[in-house]
Amino acid sequence: MLGYALHTLANHLADAMTLAIDDQSDVLIVGAGPAGLTAATYLGRFRRRVLVADGGPPRACWIPVSHNMAGFPKGITGDAILTRMREQAFEYGAVIEAGRVEAIHRDGEDFIATLNGRQVRARAVLLATGVVDHHPDLPGVEDAIKRSLVRICPICDAYEAIDKCVAIIGHDNLGVREAAFMRTYTDRVTLIHVGAPEALTERNALERLGIRLVECAIEAVEIGEERITALNWSGGRHAFDLLYSALGTTPNAGLARDLSVALTHDDLLKVDAHSATSIPGLYAAGDVVKGLNQIAVATSEAALAATDIHNRLRKADGQTVQV
Repeated sequence: MLGYALHTLANHLADAMTLAIDDQSDVLIVGAGPAGLTAATYLGRFRRRVLVADGGPPRACWIPVSHNMAGFPKGITGDAILTRMREQAFEYGAVIEAGRVEAIHRDGEDFIATLNGRQVRARAVLLATGVVDHHPDLPGVEDAIKRSLVRICPICDAYEAIDKCVAIIGHDNLGVREAAFMRTYTDRVTLIHVGAPEALTERNALERLGIRLVECAIEAVEIGEERITALNWSGGRHAFDLLYSALGTTPNAGLARDLSVALTHDDLLKVDAHSATSIPGLYAAGDVVKGLNQIAVATSEAALAATDIHNRLRKADGQTVQV
């Protein structure tokens, strides 16, 4: 994450100077994670004027090493993924500015966004704002995530947990489902349920799958160099190779709610097959959209959104042909 910040600081300063002169873009992209940066590259290659509002390190920065990225059989860090994506977006003319978009409203067919104390006009907007992970309240959890001892995505890295001793921490049935998912990889799985007893309604599945259940709060944790040397709870002290958090996420959907965009029951953005939301000209891609939270999925959604945005603007400018 530090490398990501140092790499982008000089670019942020230069871009802010450019944008102080020109605040009119074809497309405003809110978020500089894999989805936002992929869309910026596509739109730059479509010769569109693109402004990316970078609100801070995305959750991809937490990836110690990804072995799911096609083309990187030896693995690649989240920091390296983002650095490569930023360089590619810059190559095709995208402008990336540090700062959070505070508000967006419609102005005729356009959008007006408040960014760093000024108004930015765009003909289309892509929301790639992602989600915030609910990390367990454990001392040293951020460092443990960086070292892959505490993990947040079994789809990403459960393969590396084969035959290891794994704990899942959860507060509802999401913990049960994640523990069941891990049984593909190891038969040493413990679910530590820290929520209300009534929130756990799938107990029979745990017994059927041979998953140990512990129902109490974690009182203390000791994190070693290569494993979690101890998790302490009332009457128990156990070591694990890995701890997975199944505590859920919160979508960064505030801008969408303010625009009265259609949302799912869990506050994710509803989009069509082209990643368009219920508001014309407003698109969304990545983890803030209902679906599988994977970089490959986010980049696919971003490619669909960018292409549809370009074609929509071409049509508005009379550059399409009726067949």
